[in-house]
Amino acid sequence: MVQHEVLDRTFAAIADATRRQILVRLGQGPASIGELAEPFGMSLTGMKKHVHVLENAGLVVTEKVGRSRQCRLGTERLEDAMSWIRFYQRLWERRLDGLDAYFTLNKETEQ
Repeated sequence: MVQHEVLDRTFAAIADATRRQILVRLGQGPASIGELAEPFGMSLTGMKKHVHVLENAGLVVTEKVGRSRQCRLGTERLEDAMSWIRFYQRLWERRLDGLDAYFTLNKETEQ
């Protein structure tokens, strides 16, 4: 799969506030679909849709346990997104440092 498609899925998944809250909850440990749905007052079907989006992005892994589905974090895709963010953070920091140096040099030569 092309790297951009992976990042697109990841960023689309975390663009939704409910899905970000699901990831925060799963950071505390595994939970069933029902346990995830309860704080939101959401139907199981609605929560399954959110979990499915997160699962397709590789952010969540689910496993059938008896009659319920247990969810847990799958960190690999989030690491891909963090690597992408760090790359652009370093790029922009270098550019802004260069711009700062340029203005500092120009200010000194004008005086």
